[in-house]
Amino acid sequence: MILEKIKEKFLDDVYETFEFRGDLVAVVNKDIVRELAQYLKTDPVLDFNILMDLTAVDYLWQERKPRFDVVYHLYSLSQNHRVRIKAGVDEKDLTIDSLVSIWPVADWFEREVWDMFGIKFKGHPNLKRILMYEEFKGHPLRKDYPYNKRQPLVGPQN
Repeated sequence: MILEKIKEKFLDDVYETFEFRGDLVAVVNKDIVRELAQYLKTDPVLDFNILMDLTAVDYLWQERKPRFDVVYHLYSLSQNHRVRIKAGVDEKDLTIDSLVSIWPVADWFEREVWDMFGIKFKGHPNLKRILMYEEFKGHPLRKDYPYNKRQPLVGPQN
């Protein structure tokens, strides 16, 4: 029922839906992420009131286009159901809409994805590093990040 409602509402912007071991997954166009999130949260039948997690996946070695997926894990307390939303982000345009205005907890999740993968969230109120220090060069969870790269040393700030 959940995947059918998503497909019905967003038609051509839903590329694929499937269920695997009880997990519902919808693969969507990144341009509808904000609108889809608002729909999933406010529709009384769906009522996805919790963004449990937001992360990214780098498919560099699979030579897949787009290279990255931003993955949202949603849960409804009232309906006791879950869904995973995946939106592809191309290496040439590493941006996707921020969901902080819909789920405030997205603030920290989006900052982590920016810090680790370099994906920018349009409309984020404070997109800056959260795990690495500001002078850190690169994004360490990308598959092409050189694991032995030397980073600038940062001393105590007075």
